[in-house]
Formats: sequence, C-alpha cells, structure tokens
Amino acid sequence: MPSTTSSSLSKSPLSSPNDPATPSITISADPTQSTSPPEGSLSSTKTPAAGSSKLPRQRSFLAAAQKVLMQEKIRKAEEQAEAEECDDMDEDLPFEELLEKAEAGDPRAQSRLGKYYLKLAEEKDTETNNHTAVEWIVKAAKQGRRDAAKLLQKCWIQNKGITPENAQEVRRLSSESKFEQAVRRAAMSMYWKLNPDRKKKVAMSEMLENVNQVNTVPGEPAVYGVTPSIHTQRKILETMVSNESSSKYVNVEDFVEMTKKFTEGIACTPTLRSSGVDAKGEEKTLRKSDVATFEMEKNELAPVTHKRHRKSSWGMSGSGMILATRRSGAMKRALDIKSHFLGLQYPLHAIIEMKELLIDWASRAGVQWLSTIIPTQHVNALIFFFIVSNLTIDLFAFVIPLLIFYLSFISMAICTLRVFKSSKGWENCSALTALLTRFEPSLDVEQAESNFGWNNLEQYLYFMISVFFMIFTFPVADKGWIPCSELSTVAIFFTAMSYMSLSPSVAAYARRALIIEVASSLCALTSRLPKEMAMARMLGQIFTTLPLGESLVLELSVPCVLYLYLFYLFFSMARMRGFRGTYCFLVPYLVCFVWCEFSVVLLRNSTTIGLIRTCVAYFLVLFALPVLALGLMAMLLIQMVKWFLELELTKMLVTLAVCAVPVILRLWTRFSLSILNVFRSITHRGPVKLILLCITTVILLCGVYVYNAEGLKVYNSTITWQEYGTLCGPRAWQDRGMAQTQLFCSHLEGHRVTWTGIFRRVRVAEMENGAQSVINLLPVFMGDWLRCLYGEVYPKCEPQNNTSPVANVMRVEPVNVTMLFLQQEEEELCRIKAFAKHQCHVKRFNSYRFEVTVGMPVDGVTKLDDPAGDILLMASHEFKQVILNLDPGSMVEFSTKLEGKLGTKLPAFEMKAIHCLDCSSSLVPEGRQVKIERNWRKTMLKAIQFAFDFFFAPFLCARINV
Repeated sequence: MPSTTSSSLSKSPLSSPNDPATPSITISADPTQSTSPPEGSLSSTKTPAAGSSKLPRQRSFLAAAQKVLMQEKIRKAEEQAEAEECDDMDEDLPFEELLEKAEAGDPRAQSRLGKYYLKLAEEKDTETNNHTAVEWIVKAAKQGRRDAAKLLQKCWIQNKGITPENAQEVRRLSSESKFEQAVRRAAMSMYWKLNPDRKKKVAMSEMLENVNQVNTVPGEPAVYGVTPSIHTQRKILETMVSNESSSKYVNVEDFVEMTKKFTEGIACTPTLRSSGVDAKGEEKTLRKSDVATFEMEKNELAPVTHKRHRKSSWGMSGSGMILATRRSGAMKRALDIKSHFLGLQYPLHAIIEMKELLIDWASRAGVQWLSTIIPTQHVNALIFFFIVSNLTIDLFAFVIPLLIFYLSFISMAICTLRVFKSSKGWENCSALTALLTRFEPSLDVEQAESNFGWNNLEQYLYFMISVFFMIFTFPVADKGWIPCSELSTVAIFFTAMSYMSLSPSVAAYARRALIIEVASSLCALTSRLPKEMAMARMLGQIFTTLPLGESLVLELSVPCVLYLYLFYLFFSMARMRGFRGTYCFLVPYLVCFVWCEFSVVLLRNSTTIGLIRTCVAYFLVLFALPVLALGLMAMLLIQMVKWFLELELTKMLVTLAVCAVPVILRLWTRFSLSILNVFRSITHRGPVKLILLCITTVILLCGVYVYNAEGLKVYNSTITWQEYGTLCGPRAWQDRGMAQTQLFCSHLEGHRVTWTGIFRRVRVAEMENGAQSVINLLPVFMGDWLRCLYGEVYPKCEPQNNTSPVANVMRVEPVNVTMLFLQQEEEELCRIKAFAKHQCHVKRFNSYRFEVTVGMPVDGVTKLDDPAGDILLMASHEFKQVILNLDPGSMVEFSTKLEGKLGTKLPAFEMKAIHCLDCSSSLVPEGRQVKIERNWRKTMLKAIQFAFDFFFAPFLCARINV
C-alpha cells in the first residue's frame, strides 16, 4: 500500500499550487528517478544522442542502444498507464478525504472524484452530477492524467455533462495524444520549478531568473552533461515566451500550451483560454484593485482587432478630416452636440476646421470636374491597347520563361533559407525536449521530432512547387540571359546549406546519399573530357541501352549503378520510424538533392571562361569589395546615362507623364479603395507566396493562349482546289442552291490545305494605330508636338529624286532590297507631303490587316478564268512586304485552313503561308513566308523531357520524338 500511494501521488506535486506546505512537494521532480536510477539516466542520455557533437563513430551500436532505450521507455509508460487505471482499486478513501485531496490539486483524487459523480449521476440528479463530474475530470486531465482523458472521451461521446461553456475545452483535452499528455506533465513540473512561490501568474522576468532551479533535483546533483546549459535554457525560454505579447504574466495553462506548441514546431501565439470568471479573479489577485481598475485592465487585454475597429469607426477621407458616414443615428447626434459645444468653446478652432473642410470639399469637387473633362476611361483603354499592340509573340516567348525561371530561383533560395532557419528551431526544440525528459522520462523524443517535421512541411511544399516551375522553364528560356556559371556556384552553396540543415538522426544516410550523388554526377561529366583521357571517360561511358517502351531508355553505366543505390538510400530514409521518415528525413534531403542536381545542370551549360569569371568575381567580392562596389556604381551610372541618351529622355518622360495622368486621377478620386491594403493583404504571408501567385497567374494566362494557338501544323490535306470548287463552287450553287451547298460544305471544315492560285488584288481591310488615336484626343498644339516627338518628319523632297526606284529594282542586287524598299516609301511620302495636314506623322506605328483575292488556276480544258470561284485570304501585318510587292496575275502557293462560311461566294480564310512562284521583283522576299506560329507542343515536350531527366537520369532517360 505505501508503494502504491507514493507512485500514485508522484504526479500530484507537479501542479498543486494551492498546497505549498504539503510534504509531497519535496519529491517534485520525479520519484521514478530515485526508485529506479537506471531508467532516469538512460532516458536522459538518449536525448543528446540526436544533437550532440561528441558522438561515437559506431552508428550501428548507437542505433541499437537507442532502440533498446526507446523500448524500455515504452514499457515503463505502459506500466505507468496500467498503474493509473488500477490505482482506484488499491485504495478506498472516504469521500471527505477524497474531496480534500481533490481540492488540494491531487490529479488522482480529482479523477476518482469525477468517477464517483458519474456513478452517482446514474442514480439521481443526472444533469448536475454529470456536470460536476466533468469539471473534476477536466481538472485532472489538465495535469496530464491519462485515465481522465479517456473519461472525457466517453463523456464527449455519450454527451454527459457537456455544456456550451466546457465543450471546446473537453474536446481539446480528450483529443490529446500520449505525447501531448507527457509534455503537459513535464511542462507543469517545469513551470512550478520556475515559479517556486506557487503564484497563479508569474512574470516572465521572474521565470528567467529562476532558470537555474530547473536542473535541481532533491537528493540528486545537477547533471550538466545530459541536459542543456543554463545559458541554453534561458535562451530557449526567452524564445518560447517572446511571442506572448498580450500580457507580461503567464499562468500554468498558458505555459503548458506554449510548451506544447514549441515542442511541435508551431509558433507560439497568445491565447486566452480561461473563462471570464477565472480571468476576473486572477486580475483581482494580481492587481489588488477594485472594479474600475479591473475594467481598465480588461480594456488593456482587449485584442488588437478591437482597437482597430474603434479606430476604423473614425474613417478618414482623402485628406484625413471628414468623418466616416457609416454610423448610427444616435452616435451622429451625439457627435453633432459635442461639436456644437466645442464650437462655442473654441470659436477660432471651429473657423479653422471649417476652412479646412471647405478647402477639402472644393479640391474634391475640382478633381471630379477635371476627371469629367478628361476622358480617363478612353485614355486608359487607348494606352492599354497601344501597349498591347506593341507586344509580340516573340517578346512573350522570350520574357516569360526568363521571368518565371528567375522568380522560381528566388523562391527556392528563400525556402532554403527558411529550411535552414527551421533546423535551428529544431535545435531549440530538441534542447527543450531534453530538458522536459528530466521531469517526464517517458517523453518520446522521436515523436517530438516527427511532430516538428510534420508541422514544418509548408516551406518544403513551396520549394517543390518552385522546383516544378524552374525545371519546366529552364530548357525553354534563353541561356544567353542566364549566368549559368554564377548560378552554379550559388546552387553549390545552397547544397551545402541544405545538407547542414538535415537532422543528425539521418546523418549517416544523408552523407552516403550526397557522396553517391556527387560521384554519379562527376562520372557523368567525364564523358566531356578529351578523347585522349580514355580511362577517365570510361567512368561515364554507356555500356548498353535497354528500351523500356517508346519513350524510356535504361542506360547501363557506372552512374546508373550509383543512382540505383541512391534510390535505395531514399527508400531507407523513408522507412525510418514506421515510414514517418518520409516527411522527417526524405523530404528535407530532397532539397539538398535538387540543389545538387541543378548545380550539375548549370555546370553542363557553363563555359570555361564563365567559370573563370565567376571565380575571379567571388575572389573580388571577398577581398576587394569596396573597390568592386565603387566600380559597379560607376559602371551603373555610365550605363544609365547611355540608356537615357539612347532612349531620348524627353520621349521617356512624356510617355510616363501620359500614362500617369489616368492613374493619378484614379488614385486621387478613389483613394478609399485602399490599393495599398490590397497589396499588403497579398504580401503579408511572405514573398514566396506572392512569387508563386505571380508565376501561377502568368502560366494560366499563357496556358490559355497556348491552348488556343495553332502552333506549327502540317498543311497537306488531300483535297484540291478543283475538288473544292466542284463541291462548293458555282456549279454546286446551280445544282443545289447556295444554302444547301453551305450546309453540305460545312463538313469540310478543319482541312489544312496548300493550294496554288493566281494573285488578283490586295486591299487593306483594317488599320490600327494606338499612338494616333491618343494624339487625336489632345489639343492641336500638343498633338503636333507629340506627333513630331514620337513620329517622323516628312522627308525633304529634292528635285534630283525624280527617278522612280521601282524602275531601278531590276538593276540592283538582292543585298540592297531593304534600302530600296525604304527609298520607295520615301518617294511615296514626298508625293503626299504637299497635301499632308501635319509636318510629322506616326505611320510607323500602323498595324495592317490585308485582304488578298486569289483566283483558281485556269482550267486546262476550257481555258476559262472564272472569278466566281475566287477566295479571300486574310493576311496579318507580317505579310506586308510580300503582299504589297506582288504583281497581279502572279502565281502564288499559299496555305490555309478551311473554316468559316464554306460554300459561299468569296469565302474568307486565314493566310498561314505564301510563296510567289514566278515573281521577278527583288522587293519580294525569297522563299516561303510563313506566319509566325511557335511549336508549343515541341516546347512542352522538351520541358517534360528535361524534367524527367532532371530527376531520373542517368538511370532512366526520356527519348521523346517531337
């Protein structure tokens, strides 16, 4: 009986603030350590095995010892749980004594009292007794009592004693795991060590002063070799309670919650879990004041959102002087009365206030009047269309991959730095866990590490998403704008950093995996050595290839064998701790793996000169940084001056001013939209999420375009023009009528044909000029100035320039085609200059859409040229030079797609390509002129092949035939 009583009451002192004189407090640390020293020592020696730097090299023996220690701890924990469940049968106390112990804070007595009231509820007064039982069981569960948590689960399921006031607390306590209960018991024990005076709330400064009391165990000297030092403990406590910003005082429940979150890797946030009555009582005991003082403290402890709400009720206008109009009538009348008395008391202030209000009102009215005069919507639309009209597919294909690549690279770098920071957080967490094991030897350190890894997976998820974007855009981006040599050294640096951030528990696997990965990459790079180094090249030589389907190839080589072993190491990491190593060890190592693979890819795309330049640059950064900084600043200044001179500063400033007019008016008149608040709401979660949001938006917009784009298609349909004329031409109209012919010919839609015909005529169907549209809205004097600023002056027409350049076309070489074409345009401008309305023009911003009429070749039998069978080809601006220099009657070969109104007279098709077969003019470009359409399918397959090889080469390689 005595042994049972001591074991059952061993948890009582851990959280008995109401009975400081109880003799059981002298055994506050843990009686288990005094009765069974081996377990206390073994459990304490287990913790630094994960983080200590003085580890033996015999990893296998250490792993076996850790496994034995863990099994022993689990066995002890199971025995303790069984003892807690059976201790009620070992001792039968009177109700008065049981109630006295429960009120004194004994968790065992509280649990037994809760069971007593549950049994009593079955006989009489069910609701009241169940509610009382739950109250006592909650108090026991707060002290980490396992059987109390099980009783709460039963009460929750059976809805016994559950009220709206205690439902959330019952659910939280009943759902705690064994690890959380162990942390709760240890945290409560440590709290009373840091609070030896047993105060309900203790100041943080006082807790930090009592740090040296944590290691003191009655009857046992402090062992500093197995627990963190005093300085480390102080640093951990400062980090843990630094986020408790709502109050300077911490009670036991707040400390327990902070400790639980800290051991699981969750950022501590202040929470007010106590009820209103408890909070009021605590405030009275702490402040020792009356109701007025308590109301002041309650206002101080109000959440920040309430203060913001009170501040937002006085919403400011653009100048910050007009009150918000959204308020109740009573509030408005009260403010009016107050302002009336203030006006009587302070007449000068009232006059000044009235003057400011009038000025503000006048300025707003003036701005609104100005915005009605200037058509801001039209200016916005014209500026937008002017910008869009100058954006080409080539520009998008060049800029967007580079933009996504650099944003992804920056996101990867930020995530890696966060991973490194979280590894430092795990060091603090493991130190705190090691400290808690002195109070609760059954605390599972491996479970703490698993919880920490699971709760910090967010940065790894963002990293993998960034990697996905990076590996799909790198093969598409222009390598000339990617400094591969410099980025390769950065990737090597992040490889080392991510390796240093790995857990010591997986150090053996990680070291072998990194060595194997580096060796495999070096062996693969030996294939680029000179042919004279035959022995070294053997390391990267492919002995044989085994096709695995149409797109996969297995390459048997030395790097392939090393990669197979690397995959085995990956599986070994994942299966650790019952496959919890997947997110604890494998996912963190994938960061190191990706950086290492990316550094190899960048080295393959680097040049020798680039690597030498990189080494010299980093040497200068280390040893000549001040001189380098001055040189860079001077170079940047010179480049900026050249840039301004080349771009014409006046033109640039005018462009910015024109674009800023509608933006300024918009912000001025509608400042209440809080554009900055919208931007802060997007960026308040960090730059990585903003970068990924931008990348996703760009990819979605580009994906819509790529999905609707034609791409490179083959125009080799077997249907001829003669067959089309027979089915859908004039003969078909005479036989079936035009309507029936249209319905019949709609089945031919989608054919991609290449036909030959006779060029008849061309006309301009559409003409767009965004700059001209904007200038026409401005006054005459300003429009003329901008027209000469952005456009060109009409040429000086000299008398000797009477010879037509078209007559000399036959006598020039093909090298001067561009010059002759410009000379021809100059002659045309000279002819129209006398009739022009302005001195300058902006016709170089014109964008045309042509309508080309092509006739069917002459029938060899009837020799008839029937214009009724002609078709229209809609040509874009890029065919301008070809179309404008074609002679009527020339034979042209064109490609198009049959779509639209088939079977009608003069059907209109989109011109995809054209080639003049018998043109003799040198102004007509040679060869086949094709509409610029990128092969997006080929680009996508190229990116997919690179992504597959990035992760699986040289083990498996993709062979995609595009």
